[in-house]
Amino acid sequence: MAKVVVMGGCGVVGSVAVKTLAASNAFSEVRIADMNLDRARALAADLSASGATAVAMNAEDPAEVRRAMQGCDFVLNCVGPFYKTVKTILSAVLDAGIQYVDICDDVDVTLEILQMDEEAKRAGVTALIGMGASPGMTNLFAKFVSEKLLDETDSIDIFHTHGGEPTEGEGVIGHRFHCMSIDIPMFLDGELKYVKFFGQDGIALRQTFDFPVCGTVPVYPYPHPEQVTLPRYLKVRQVTNKGSVLPIEYYELIVSLCQAGLADKEPLMVKGQPVVPHDFAVAFIIREREKILKRHAFGEQRGAASVVVKGKKDGKYREYRVHSASRGRALGEGTGIPAAMGVLLMQQGKISGKGVLPPEACVNPEDIFDLARRMRAHEGEREGGLLLEMVDADGKITAMQL
Repeated sequence: MAKVVVMGGCGVVGSVAVKTLAASNAFSEVRIADMNLDRARALAADLSASGATAVAMNAEDPAEVRRAMQGCDFVLNCVGPFYKTVKTILSAVLDAGIQYVDICDDVDVTLEILQMDEEAKRAGVTALIGMGASPGMTNLFAKFVSEKLLDETDSIDIFHTHGGEPTEGEGVIGHRFHCMSIDIPMFLDGELKYVKFFGQDGIALRQTFDFPVCGTVPVYPYPHPEQVTLPRYLKVRQVTNKGSVLPIEYYELIVSLCQAGLADKEPLMVKGQPVVPHDFAVAFIIREREKILKRHAFGEQRGAASVVVKGKKDGKYREYRVHSASRGRALGEGTGIPAAMGVLLMQQGKISGKGVLPPEACVNPEDIFDLARRMRAHEGEREGGLLLEMVDADGKITAMQL
């Protein structure tokens, strides 16, 4: 049987991926690679019956990355923030010729690793990148509607929100700061354009969206990879991506601190001691998060990702909305389960092509949907699930089977 290593396997996302892969019984070993060896060993002990093992790994040390994946057939990379780590890990993977999946959601470094495509082909490696919720399932929702339900696709608009997870780490908050600080790509009027989160062009794109389970939520421009990759594989004039975190007061706290300059990593001298604004802000946000969750009586975690695709069928206007939503699950499951499904499909020989490939380039959406349904049936029913709606020219909404 094959062996898989999950890098960052103790994180909010990685631990879900580990448990999903271990439960599949498809691997003789599920190796948990993480900086926190004690936590990795504890998780491996809980899953020892499924062949789970633990190894220490610093994702920024190429030697440790190579050692962690030695003897494995597949690598699942869940180590964020990806703008710091993904090139080191992917380079080691290509040198070793191992098949690869990640959940990279940083668009700037996505553009860089896409340039490693020829190297991956020479190594005989399929590197499936961005196989999470957004990017990941959102790409496949868009591909399914565009190729199966429409004759012409005009626009693809992506929305996501989540909140209430048991914990939230420094890497997740650092990623949000990063998303608010870089130029944000949006594919508008057939061209890739860039807006600024705090600029007038970015502010103009803010809106609300009505999600299943999560309700009506303010959403903001996000620099995720879909806006860059989807127009490469689908004929479309617009691709946008917008999201936020729940409760919205919590997300707006992060927004305000970033706007105030506290995402800066240059130290300041405070009463004779160097203080890094970014580090202070992250610690402050983590502390305040618990207060905000209690103040809102937020309850169990929840999350949703929705894709709205507009175009024509038989010459008539059509709009399709595809939703993935859950109460009781959020960031960890929403991202970790699709990542694990990507590895499982790769292990089954259902991922096509060699090179560095986003989901829409190499994954059959119906394979993912079928696997998701089977896993859901095994686990039992929850509020939410995969939902498909059609909206006609008169605004009539019809629920459909996905």
